[in-house]
Amino acid sequence: MKNKILEIKNLTKYYGKVLGVKDLSLTLYEGEVFGFIGPNGAGKSTTIRSIMNLINKTEGCVLLNGKELDKDNISLKELIGYLPSEIHLYEDLTVKEMLDYHEKFYKKNCHKRRKELARKLKLNESKKIEELSLGNLKKLGIVLAFMHEPKLLILDEPTSGLDPIMQQTFYDLLKEEKDKGTTIFYSTHILSEISKVCDRVGIIKEGKLINVETMEEMQKKNLTFVTVKSNENEKIIKDLKLDIKESNGIIRFKNELSSDKLIKSLSKYKIDKILIEEATLEDIFMHYYR
Repeated sequence: MKNKILEIKNLTKYYGKVLGVKDLSLTLYEGEVFGFIGPNGAGKSTTIRSIMNLINKTEGCVLLNGKELDKDNISLKELIGYLPSEIHLYEDLTVKEMLDYHEKFYKKNCHKRRKELARKLKLNESKKIEELSLGNLKKLGIVLAFMHEPKLLILDEPTSGLDPIMQQTFYDLLKEEKDKGTTIFYSTHILSEISKVCDRVGIIKEGKLINVETMEEMQKKNLTFVTVKSNENEKIIKDLKLDIKESNGIIRFKNELSSDKLIKSLSKYKIDKILIEEATLEDIFMHYYR
């Protein structure tokens, strides 16, 4: 059994009377990449900011390596690398000055790793932060989060602003970290990223964690989309009792029946054409959001 790294217990956050997150409990294990997915406004950033003690929790607690992670526990914070969705730094500094300053936060020597990351990400250290594009600012944020080789990486929308080539470089960095045993909490609303990098996935909806599954479990879900052309559409719709859409003599529906049951149900009717498509990750995600 792998070691527990991060434990979130009954996390609740209200902004006045407005719910941010409600009774969220979650455990992350050593060396896993955990995808935290949901649309904008679902509660992803609220969860992360509560973990990082950037906002006060209404209820609940967060444990790192079995110890409560509060805002004053510096030794635990040194184990975390955090990449926020929006990066705000001292704009009058150069990239080099910002990285030099950040190095001084840690007892260990981070210089070699910092230089290696800057080289891989093609980050120009001579530029002022105020001159950086969104993509280069995100690169700087990645270096700041990774350079001290943390045990836990918390990444909030980490690829926003990166071009496709740099995104692949970033995925390669994630794989390196995972291979070293780093635990990664990966929050995003971009579903295509999840299948590339994650081991498990948690889906958050309206501030509540509604499902946690491995990527393998999610991709094996018995969910398909069926398109049928038949002269007996009305009978099929009445028989299957599913949410079926009809257009120009063609019906299409989301199917959760086994292939055997589906074929047996449709075998009673004269079918001109049939198409059965496996659900994509996006389809499965929307299945939870309807």
